[in-house]
Amino acid sequence: MGFDVHQLDNFLLLGSCVTLLAILAVRVSTRAGLPSLMIYLLMGVALGEAGVGIVFEDAATAHAIGFGALALILAEGGISTKWSEIRPVIGLGASLATIGVTVSVVVMACAAHFLLGLPWELAILLGAVCSPTDAAAVFSVLRIVPLPRRITGTLEAESGLNDAPTVVLVVLVSSGALAEDSPIAILGVIAFELVVGVAIGLAVGFGGAWVMRRAALPSSGLYPLAILALALASYGAGAAVHASGFAAIYVAALVLGNAELPHRAATKSFTEGIGWMAQIGLFVMLGLLLSPDRITAETVWFALVAGLVLTFVARPVSVMISAVVRPMGWRDLTFISWAGLRGAVPIVLTTIPLAAGVEDAEQIFDIVFVMVVVYTLFTGPTLPFVAKVLGVAKQVEPRELEVEAAPLDRIAADLLQVKISPASRMHGCEVGELRLPQGVSVALIIRDGESRVPERRTVLRRGDELLVVTPRKLRARTDARLQEVSRGGRLAQWLGRADGQPRSAQTRSPAGPRRRESPPD
Repeated sequence: MGFDVHQLDNFLLLGSCVTLLAILAVRVSTRAGLPSLMIYLLMGVALGEAGVGIVFEDAATAHAIGFGALALILAEGGISTKWSEIRPVIGLGASLATIGVTVSVVVMACAAHFLLGLPWELAILLGAVCSPTDAAAVFSVLRIVPLPRRITGTLEAESGLNDAPTVVLVVLVSSGALAEDSPIAILGVIAFELVVGVAIGLAVGFGGAWVMRRAALPSSGLYPLAILALALASYGAGAAVHASGFAAIYVAALVLGNAELPHRAATKSFTEGIGWMAQIGLFVMLGLLLSPDRITAETVWFALVAGLVLTFVARPVSVMISAVVRPMGWRDLTFISWAGLRGAVPIVLTTIPLAAGVEDAEQIFDIVFVMVVVYTLFTGPTLPFVAKVLGVAKQVEPRELEVEAAPLDRIAADLLQVKISPASRMHGCEVGELRLPQGVSVALIIRDGESRVPERRTVLRRGDELLVVTPRKLRARTDARLQEVSRGGRLAQWLGRADGQPRSAQTRSPAGPRRRESPPD
């Protein structure tokens, strides 16, 4: 029987209630320091055959839905990630996503075979699905833990890139190709998928940014839709040529999210909401897929052993070996090792052998499900404490300015809407003390619902909204200067740059020449 209107009504009622409860549960999980996946997984189990009675056993559908949700989560992660934060550590992130994954797979496979007695095929599958970190868990938890950029950038880059090689490996093992092809051929396939996927992501990202800068769309709400569509197109293009769609969509989203495009704040908010919806649907579906009556004492024992090996052996060894490409202090590496959060990705990857009909694939699914729950409960809440003990936690910085941009195509300029937050040190500064680049002007100030044309001596206040007109070629300098004043106040010209690095002696010295950033009076 087909899907009729009555079923649609029931679906909308149940779906909206579940979604609303899941959204409200975010606050609970945040307070507890847990990734929201824990509550969503348990909601899925409660709705399943052991609870409400919804039966869902279609592994192929779960596989398809899981990959679609992961694509959306990676798109949100790429768009919201700042390139300036991950650029210094992209080498380490890529090393963790390739070398680190390889080391972890080998360690976990050997442990599964020799300690748990699993046949090599299942042992390699267990090692492969457990090795990648989860983008959703990393993006949701680490952003509430005050960490330096070198650590958050490394973890975000790793979680965004390590899905691609593990998906290829799991597919090869599930199809039986691993037993038929030589290791060189398998490495060649993985390298091809990664390189071509990254190339497609770069092409779509830069090409899409070029188009969006020149497309004056009639509604601001169309820009987030167009950017998300471009990211998804890169995933589809990668899959069409048998390359890594996950690598393509993350790279394309990273490029689009850091390009100078109109309505960047609205795009980020929209994709963040889409990412949350994808997480909710994904985790609830995976909870539905679990059959609690299959969970035995042996399953729990295997999950505990696998989790201990992963946490205290495979992950630390893979991090230490991967760090050869970019050495870091032992405290940083220890925290990176501890913060390798697993979540939906390992469970989604187990749907590949399930859909392929691999013998005893259900056993791997159950082991990984229990391991993820236990591992997350064990590591998630301890991240702030571990960061403090290791001395890698930092003081929370003042919130950056909220900046929204709209194009002024006729004069090749952008109109920036800047809101001064309560934590901003721009409060009390005069407009002239902003020292914006020559050619940039504060056109309007909106205060208490009233607009006024500012003068150089107009004093700025918390809650003010400024309309700043900047030539497009000066957009980056204007953004940087606004951030400098927001963090350093009127003395930011001498205290340092927005990135925290001191200015050169020539710039700071009152006796030496100093580059002017505004025209003379």
